[in-house]
Amino acid sequence: MGKRNSQRKNAAMLDSDDDDSVSSSSTVRSDPMVVSGAEEVELDKESLLDQCLDALYEKRGSTREKALSAIIDTFNNNLQHEFVEKKFVTLLHQCLNSIKRGSAKEISLASHAIGLLALTTGPGDKAKEILEASVSPISQALKSRSETSKISSLLDCLAIITFVGGNEPGETEKSMQMMWQVVHPKLGSNVVATKPSPAIITSVVSAWAFLLTTTDGWTLDPKNWQESISYFSSLLDKDDRSVRIAAGEALALIFEIGNLEKFSGEAKGSSDSSSHEENNSREFAHIQGLRGKILNQVRNLAMEAGGKGSSKKDLNSQRNSFRDILEFLEYGYSPETSMKIGGESLNTTTWCQLIQLNFLKHFLGGGFVKHMQENEFLHDVFSFTPKRKQILGVEHRISSSEKRLYKSPNSVLNKARTQSLNKQRMLSQDKNAGHYSVGLGEEEV
Repeated sequence: MGKRNSQRKNAAMLDSDDDDSVSSSSTVRSDPMVVSGAEEVELDKESLLDQCLDALYEKRGSTREKALSAIIDTFNNNLQHEFVEKKFVTLLHQCLNSIKRGSAKEISLASHAIGLLALTTGPGDKAKEILEASVSPISQALKSRSETSKISSLLDCLAIITFVGGNEPGETEKSMQMMWQVVHPKLGSNVVATKPSPAIITSVVSAWAFLLTTTDGWTLDPKNWQESISYFSSLLDKDDRSVRIAAGEALALIFEIGNLEKFSGEAKGSSDSSSHEENNSREFAHIQGLRGKILNQVRNLAMEAGGKGSSKKDLNSQRNSFRDILEFLEYGYSPETSMKIGGESLNTTTWCQLIQLNFLKHFLGGGFVKHMQENEFLHDVFSFTPKRKQILGVEHRISSSEKRLYKSPNSVLNKARTQSLNKQRMLSQDKNAGHYSVGLGEEEV
């Protein structure tokens, strides 16, 4: 009964008309600003997450949505390892309940929260549990193709949790098949085909390519991926530029992996040894024909003139993307990129790395830099080592909320800081009284 009352109290806080109270609390960071008083900031952050977790039990959808938004902000701003260690199972299953019963907005938020949970845990038993528990609810939710934002969030979530928790090739391929069926549904007698929107096609292709980066190509079942090159080639002729760019990058990745016969869809002939050479010759000709067609499409898109009403920014983005793809297809040069994160350079030299980087930047949004600085899993993915930070090994920007917590003379943090400084002064005086000459010698050195 006491827990239920606590949930109602926390839900009332989240469900108030004053949205600022939620957003300001959710952006308080748990990084310690100084050694003394750091525990109070951590407790404040955990208290907020506990309130949000309680609010996920509430019947009102708007309350759950606000709670999920606050959880996402908190996980974006900091890696919540301690909270995840204590409340991992509860948070996962409440988010899955939101996917099963929530509105399109709630499903989108819950999907994003599960993806952040996987990135926070990193590879291991927890990530595997996330993947195993989430695949079925996500699969069911993908079948009800209502709002584009919901489908895109589900696809992003599936990609992230498979990327982190998919240890076996079969697990990755299963997720890729689920994505593929969104644009190529298996039709039954009672199923009516619906045409996916350009935004959904873009999401499918981007998520599919992101997972393809984790395979070596040979582990995929060719029966499942026949005609995929032809399909991506057909997308290059679509009107939507985001669709064309996503398809172009997926094709570049397939060509970089090199196992084109897996994706080309040319029917195999007899397995008789006498016709083996003929089959190889026909397969080579088929692949070369596809490559030639794609090369012409890419060349045209790299030089496309702006049409009426077209966005100059979008057009330039397309030209730049397809110039990189063209250079790769013609000369084998992959695009090289570099970006500064906390004074260190994060570099990519392959399509595989670039696709992974762009997808994770898209998923993490404003939390990308923070995660790249502190998330050891991402350090391993990109072989990236951030510079050591001055304060407890991490860089910290004090938010306005933290400034109020820290600078107020009556705040718990400031009192703790004052007590700690007084204690340090006393210890220092005692030490100097007995070891003054030694101290001077050390200073000179």
